[in-house]
Amino acid sequence: MTTFAEPVLQTAVLGIPVIPLITDVFFGVLGLIAILVFHGSCINHIIMRFDRRTEKNQSQGQYNRVFRHFYASFILIACVHICEIVIWSVYLIALNLIPNGIEALIFAGSCYTTVGFAADSLSAGWKSLAFFIAFSGLFSIAWTTSVMIGMTDAYKKAWGQKYSRSRIKSS
Repeated sequence: MTTFAEPVLQTAVLGIPVIPLITDVFFGVLGLIAILVFHGSCINHIIMRFDRRTEKNQSQGQYNRVFRHFYASFILIACVHICEIVIWSVYLIALNLIPNGIEALIFAGSCYTTVGFAADSLSAGWKSLAFFIAFSGLFSIAWTTSVMIGMTDAYKKAWGQKYSRSRIKSS
């Protein structure tokens, strides 16, 4: 005896099962939003810290400190990306999609960086979650790139000020 729900659960459009796709998209968008909010919060904190310290150091002629802040910020941003891969790994484990932590980490890192070296270890009905991991990586790396361009401008300005000042002193 079939119930009313069985045909709905087995509905497919163009050969794609609708209910598993909706579930996958829901959890994918949820993870994507969580990662982008985390990324934005961390990046905003790092860039504001960099801007405050750079302004202060440049006004006091402490150019080497600007350089140190630049590299420290770069390392912190790299750590943010690593944390995002770990968050995706924990998410995959929490959803019982990948039981092994190392396998989840490698899969999430492979998708996040869009390198794709890891085998697809997600079960049927969850395969498109890899797209959302990749989207989060693409968006986060693009965001980081734009932030780094602004930081590089401050770095170049400090570099120019330091070495134009030293040429004036040596003349």
